[in-house]
Amino acid sequence: MILGVVGMVNAIVFAVAVLIALLGGAGLVSARQPVHAALFLVLTLFGVAVLFLQQGAQFLAAVQIVVYAGAVVVLFLFVIMLLGVDRVEVRALVGSGWRVWAAAVGVIAVLAELGFLLAGHEVTGAEALAGSLSAGTNLGVLARSVFTTYVLPFELTSVLLVIAVVGAVVLARRIRVEDGTKHEPREEVGS
Repeated sequence: MILGVVGMVNAIVFAVAVLIALLGGAGLVSARQPVHAALFLVLTLFGVAVLFLQQGAQFLAAVQIVVYAGAVVVLFLFVIMLLGVDRVEVRALVGSGWRVWAAAVGVIAVLAELGFLLAGHEVTGAEALAGSLSAGTNLGVLARSVFTTYVLPFELTSVLLVIAVVGAVVLARRIRVEDGTKHEPREEVGS
């Protein structure tokens, strides 16, 4: 009886999390404002974090919320605000129907792939690259793997994010020549 109730609650939580992720993804693709698209991305990331929690990957759920929903989306919003994306420019991009059709093709491809996976074998039987979980806890095995075997890609990713922020600031602060008028960078208050 108790296992049946737990299974039903797990199924309901899974369905709600998937619905949240799907609504966030649909809103992300269809949003007319880049800020709204970034907020829909946060909604999608929270839905995926709940799915990670259901799979027992607490560290990945925390990383999903703290790193992706927190830091990366804030970085996106910072760049959007810094570059001052004009409403007319965004409408010109969103108004083109090819983006919606490209997203629809992507969704169909993902659904087809899921269908192929469900029709085949679910488990490959291959061992994990990081080692078995019998060597310690989920977090311990992941930390040992990230900070020993994969330390170089881990650090290169952080360098890449710093370069992206510096590049966005340089692009936003550059003197622009448009329509024969010269736009100087904004002066800071008090300088």
